[in-house]
Formats: sequence, structure tokens, C-alpha cells
Amino acid sequence: MKTITKKRMQANLIDLAVSTTVTLAAEALLKKRIKSQVFHNLVNPTAVMWSLEYAQLKSSGRTLGYRQAGLKLESVDGEKLSSSQIIKRMIYRDFIGGFSYLKNRKAFEGEDGSQFPYDLSVGVKVKEV
Repeated sequence: MKTITKKRMQANLIDLAVSTTVTLAAEALLKKRIKSQVFHNLVNPTAVMWSLEYAQLKSSGRTLGYRQAGLKLESVDGEKLSSSQIIKRMIYRDFIGGFSYLKNRKAFEGEDGSQFPYDLSVGVKVKEV
């Protein structure tokens, strides 16, 4: 496993911990209003994680996990990340990315781990800061 890939894994675990904490707090607040377990188990965690990730990437190109790991997400052409790039990346990663990994594990990381297939599809890369 390449260095950037290891850092990306650490960053994702940190982001997951933060998202889980916020999800648990939101669930405690919403439990009385929304009785559906489907909402609390599927919709709420996904909405919280995507919202946190979108807000952080849109404002600085880094999530809390990326900051701790010393990584930054940026557009390949050097411009600021667009909303569509961030949203498409999250959707591709969460719904299609796993199949890309299972299909071709060796090529998933790319040359240096800075561009996974879901990064390539929207024109972004991860760099060390």
C-alpha cells in the first residue's frame, strides 16, 4: 500500500468518527420527531456524512481527517473544487467505488495513490501538503 493511500485511509477513519458523533447527536434530537428506523439507520448517517464532507471540501478542499493526515483534495486543472465535482465524487465513491475495487484491485490505487477511480472520474487528485 502506498504512502498517500495509507494517509487517505487514516483520514477517512477520522472523518467517519466525526460523522458518527454528529449522527448520534442528531439521532438523539430527531428520535422523538421521526419514528422510522430506516431514516435513522440509512438516511441520517449518509446525509450527515455527505453534508459534513461537502461543507469542508467546498470551503477549504480538506476535511478534518485530511487536515490531520496532511492531505488536500484539489482539481486536476488547478482551479477551486466545484460543487458538481464534490457531489459526483461522493456518489461515485459510495455507490460504484467498491465495485471498481473488486474488479481490479491492483490498479485501484493508480501510480502513487493520489487518484482513485472516483477521483479520476471527476478530475480531482489528492496531494500531500
